[in-house]
Formats: sequence, structure tokens, C-alpha cells
Amino acid sequence: QVQLAESGGGLVQAGGSLRLSCAASGRTLESMYMGWFRQAPGKDRDFVAAINRPFGTTWYGDSVKGRFKIFRNNYNDTADLQMSDLKLEDTAVYYCAAAGIYNGGSWSAADFPSWGRGTQVTVFA
Repeated sequence: QVQLAESGGGLVQAGGSLRLSCAASGRTLESMYMGWFRQAPGKDRDFVAAINRPFGTTWYGDSVKGRFKIFRNNYNDTADLQMSDLKLEDTAVYYCAAAGIYNGGSWSAADFPSWGRGTQVTVFA
């Protein structure tokens, strides 16, 4: 089992930036891939970004490409999400997730067995 803890959420004005961090502990092999998802009230949990920790390969959801960037720090087992040019529609609870394998194709929440509790990001006008 992998334990995940998010930090860095908060309030930010539209157009601003925010950085989220996810710290992983536990079985390293089960966190070879770390990802971020988000869920707004009444909506599905959507894929935001993911990273392969050993090689740094990244994936992004279409709505955040060019604005968000995911980083890894294998020294302290973290995966950060740098969010820039934030929009009102980025408001959501952001969840960190971890998986041991990649099945190919697009990422979905079902691919990740381990989840953090989430951190709220609110973008205001």
C-alpha cells in the first residue's frame, strides 16, 4: 500500500499560479506512476497529469496542456503539479494518485489504486 499526502491548495485569482505537492510513502514499486486528478462538485473525477517517476515521462489532460506541469523528485518521493494561468474552471478538489503499472492509452481514475485525501483549489475572478 502507498500512502499519499497532498499539500499546497488554496485560493488564487484567475491568471495566477499555484503549486501542489504530493508526498508518497510505502511501497515504491506501487508508486512508479504518480498522477493528479480533479473533481468539481457534481462532476466526474478528471485526469489532470501523470508522470513516470524513473524516466520522467509525462501525460496531460487536454484542458491543462500548456498551463500545468508535473514534476518528480525521486529523492524525497514527491510529485508536484505547477499550475499557471489558472482559470475559474480549474476550481476543484485535486487528488494525488499512484500506480505501479501503465496499461497504455489514456489514464483514468481506475488505473490508480492509491489515492490521497485531496486538496481544494479555488480560482476567483
